[in-house]
Amino acid sequence: MIKNKFIVIEGLEGAGKTHACMCVKNILNQFSIKNILLVRQPGSTPIAEDIRKLIKKKFDTDNLIKETELLLMYAARIQLFEKKIKPALKNGIWVISDRHDLSTLAYQGGGLGIKKKIITKLKSLFLHDFIPDLTIYLDVSPKIGLERALRRNPLDSIESRSLEFFKKTRKYYLKNVKLDQKTITINANLNIKTVTQNITKKILNWLNKKVI
Repeated sequence: MIKNKFIVIEGLEGAGKTHACMCVKNILNQFSIKNILLVRQPGSTPIAEDIRKLIKKKFDTDNLIKETELLLMYAARIQLFEKKIKPALKNGIWVISDRHDLSTLAYQGGGLGIKKKIITKLKSLFLHDFIPDLTIYLDVSPKIGLERALRRNPLDSIESRSLEFFKKTRKYYLKNVKLDQKTITINANLNIKTVTQNITKKILNWLNKKVI
């Protein structure tokens, strides 16, 4: 039996994170791993979901400044971590999260230009040395991702940002995933069938190493 893990799915809008979360869950089920918690960030607790709505809302005359957005992201993350993620992991439950701390580094750091040391200070203060056991980064070009997002729903305040913002965000993602040996990168520009096959192959290889 493999000890429970914390797995994170990362990527831009339209990368296919929700589908990837379900794909990973189904693969874990094949290994007789049934006790799984799916969460999203920001969100997945009543308070964190309200924060999510606030972050994504389009205001007529008063938009969030970048520092406010950063603090709201962390407020939601801390609430979720303390209320759900930490207790689940303590009780032997696997956790799959749609986004985690890397999203904040990429979006508020790379995209909005907040200094990395400020974000890492928040992480150190509230999450300490807690890191994912595995991160799956779905790499999609901003243009393709935003086209997919637009077909899905009207764009929210974050999705409505400029193409340049998402190019900066992706650049930051790519820079950081190269430095993390616990990250698997998947080409998410491809069709969903191929992406699913590639995720499955990578996850099965990772799980088999854990079994050995």
